[in-house]
Amino acid sequence: MLEVSGLTKRFGGFTAVSGVSFSLAEGEILGLIGPNGSGKSTTFNLIAGLHAPSAGSVRLKGEEIGGLLPASICHRGIARTFQIPRPFRKLSLIENVALAAFYGQMEKPSREKANDIARESLQLVGLPLEESARVDGLGAAGLKKLELARALATQPKILLADESLGGLDHAEMEQAADMLAMIREKKGITIIWVEHIMGVLMRVVDRLIVLDHGEVIAQGKPAEVAHDPKVIEVYLGTDAADVQKTVADRTA
Repeated sequence: MLEVSGLTKRFGGFTAVSGVSFSLAEGEILGLIGPNGSGKSTTFNLIAGLHAPSAGSVRLKGEEIGGLLPASICHRGIARTFQIPRPFRKLSLIENVALAAFYGQMEKPSREKANDIARESLQLVGLPLEESARVDGLGAAGLKKLELARALATQPKILLADESLGGLDHAEMEQAADMLAMIREKKGITIIWVEHIMGVLMRVVDRLIVLDHGEVIAQGKPAEVAHDPKVIEVYLGTDAADVQKTVADRTA
């Protein structure tokens, strides 16, 4: 569904992403992991159009999209969330999500249709549907859900979820991970998920790509990656045993 080949991004003399290549199958949940500064968010930004690649290719169902503007990429069916939600705080929840529905698609829906999409998206993530519901009443988990609802309202084929668990407690993390799995099941949306919370991520993803210093150092099934010596050395460290147990419990 998505083919990334030789993807590279340079900022002056600094290479943030170097020759990254991977494919994404339809219906898959792909985890993208690595240490801080490994190039995960830059890779997302290149796929979503926030940055133009210095080299390489990003193809969506065979069409080259690398270097297109974010709106054009969104209209083709790729939506992304951000680590730090920035909703329109003077608007209601439904207005926030309806705006995404209206501007996030190639063919703009009517106001009524945009509101219908907004209600469906809010219901999917478990947020209030009342027109009086405001952003100010949301905590960290609620803001993450609103960010996800806005992305879903663009009717994407692929969702790029950027650290959806940041700032959440353990119960909220588990709920958010289950929500991504449910979205894949109910909506048929293919997902790439960047996350640091390995124990939760490993419960959900089908496959993993591991970055370090902008390069792919491993990719494969969670069980393979969790036991990869290089991944343990540069990323998992003392958490390796816990991560391996999580994977083993999932496959038992």
